[in-house]
Amino acid sequence: MLVPRKAKDVTDGAKSLIDSLKVRIFADGADPAEMRTLAQEPLIKGFTTNPTLMRKAGVNNYETFARQAIKAVPDLPISFEVFADDPDGMLSQALKIAAWGDNVYVKIPITNTKGESMVPVMRRLAGEGVKINATAMMTTAQVEAVADALRQSPPALLSLFAGRIADSERDPYAAVNESLAIIEGAPQLELLWASPRQVYDIVLADRTGCHVITVTYDLLSKLRLFGKDLDAYSLETVSMFYEDARRAGYDL
Repeated sequence: MLVPRKAKDVTDGAKSLIDSLKVRIFADGADPAEMRTLAQEPLIKGFTTNPTLMRKAGVNNYETFARQAIKAVPDLPISFEVFADDPDGMLSQALKIAAWGDNVYVKIPITNTKGESMVPVMRRLAGEGVKINATAMMTTAQVEAVADALRQSPPALLSLFAGRIADSERDPYAAVNESLAIIEGAPQLELLWASPRQVYDIVLADRTGCHVITVTYDLLSKLRLFGKDLDAYSLETVSMFYEDARRAGYDL
C-alpha cells in the first residue's frame, strides 16, 4: 500500500494528518500497473498524466496506454492530454479521448505553442458534454478566462501550476486563494494544485481549500514521513552520510 497503516515507520501523527486531509489526491504518472495498485489505496481519488510523463515511461502507443490505464482505474477520474497544436486538431483528439470512458477528463492547454488562447476550444467541448481539465495555467487571469467559458459546463478541473509559479519566485498560495474566489458559485468547477515540488504542498493545498492536488509517485512515497520525529530523522541522515562514505572507502 502507498501508506502502510501498520508499518513501523508510519507514526500516529502521520496517520492522523493523512486522515484529516480534505484535499483530494490524484496520482500523477504513466504506469498502468502502478495505477492499478494505487487505485486500491483509499487516499488516492483520481489520476492524471501528460505526454511528458508518458514519453519518460516509454509509452509508444497513446491509445493503447490510455485504454490500459482506464481499465486499471475504471471508477476514478483520469485525465489525458491532447497533443495537437491547432484548435481543430485539439477538438478532434478531445472528442476521441472523451469517448474512451465516462471517467475521462480531457486536458486542454490554456494556449497552443503560438500563445493563442484555447479557451474557445474548451467552451465548444464543454457544449459537447466533454469533461475538461484546463491545464498549464499559471495566472489568475487565465483561470478567470476559463471559468467564464465553463460556467455552464459539465464537471471540470482547472489546473493551476502552483509549483511552477513558485519556481518563478512568486507566491502560489495567493494565486490559489484568488483562483478559488474566481470559481466560487460554480460547483462543477474544481481547482487543481498542479506541479507540487514537495510533500508539504499537500498540506498547503489543504489549508487553502483547494479541491484537488496531483502528486507524482515519488512524492506519494514520502507521505509515510508525515509527522516523523525530526531528531530521529536527523540521526538517520547523519548515519546515511557516514555509511555512504564508509562504503566508498574514502580516506584522508
